Amino acid sequence: MDIYDFLERLPFDTVKPPPLVTVVRLSGVIAEGRGGGFQRTLSLAGLAGTLEKAFRPKHLAAVALAINSPGGSPVQSSLIAGRIRQLAAEKNVPVFAFVEDVAASGGYWLATAADEIFVDGASIVGSIGVVSAGFGFTQLIEKIGIERRVHAQGARKAMLDPFRPERQEDVTRLLALQTELHDGFKAEVRRRRGDKLKGDDATLFEGDIWTGHKAVALGLADGVGDLRGVLRRRFGDKVKLTVVGGQDSWLKRRFGLSSAPGGWAQDVLGTIEERLHWARYGL
Repeated sequence: MDIYDFLERLPFDTVKPPPLVTVVRLSGVIAEGRGGGFQRTLSLAGLAGTLEKAFRPKHLAAVALAINSPGGSPVQSSLIAGRIRQLAAEKNVPVFAFVEDVAASGGYWLATAADEIFVDGASIVGSIGVVSAGFGFTQLIEKIGIERRVHAQGARKAMLDPFRPERQEDVTRLLALQTELHDGFKAEVRRRRGDKLKGDDATLFEGDIWTGHKAVALGLADGVGDLRGVLRRRFGDKVKLTVVGGQDSWLKRRFGLSSAPGGWAQDVLGTIEERLHWARYGL
C-alpha cells in the first residue's frame, strides 16, 4: 500500500494529498512481438498492464505520456492510442502528451491520444504518411547462379517477392493498401485535433516533418513546454509525478541479454531495423 492508498482510506477528509499525475514513457519503435536485447519497442501487449496501472489511482489528476518514437506498426499505433482513449473515458481523466526528440508517423499517432500535446522547440513532429521499404535481389541471385522456385495458390500470394522481378500490378495493389492506411491515419488526426489544425491536406498529410515550433503553428501540437513545467503550472507546485512501468533487470539493461526466441541474431537484425527507423529523422 502506498501513501495515496493510505490517505484515501482515512475515515476523515482533513488530509488531502497533492494532485497526482502518473507518467507513462512511450519510447521506441512501435512493433508487435518484439523488444528483446538491445531493442526498445512498443506494443499493446507490452503496454496494457502499464496503462491500466497508470489510470488506476482513485484521485488521479491526469495521465502524462512522455513520447519519443519514430513510428512503426500502424496497427499497434492504433491499438495503443485506442486503449489510452478507452481508459481516459472510463476514468474521466485528462491525458497530456509531451514529445521529446521525435513523435513521427506512429509516434505522432500515439500523441493524438492525448487531449493536449506539448513539444520541445527542437522536437521532430509529423510524418503523417505510410511507407513500405524493401530490397530486390533478382540480379544478385542471377549472378551467383541461384534459381528461385515459388509455387503458390492465389495470384497475389507471392506479391512483391524480393527475389522475383517487381510487377506493376503488385505495386499498384500495395499503393492501394497504403492509401487505405493513410486515410485512416488522416481521419484519426482530424478527429482528435479538429479545428486546431491549420493548413490544408497537402501541407499536413504528405509525410512532411516539422520542428516543435512549426508543429504548434500548424495545430499539430498545443504548445512548447516540458512535462514538469507544464504540469506544475496546470496543477500547482505540489503536484506529484509518478512514473509508471516496470524496468528490465540490471543484467538485461547492462548487457542487452535477450529472452527472445531468436536470441542474439534476432536482436542484431531487429536493432539494425530499429536504427533505420530513427535514422530517417537524423537521430
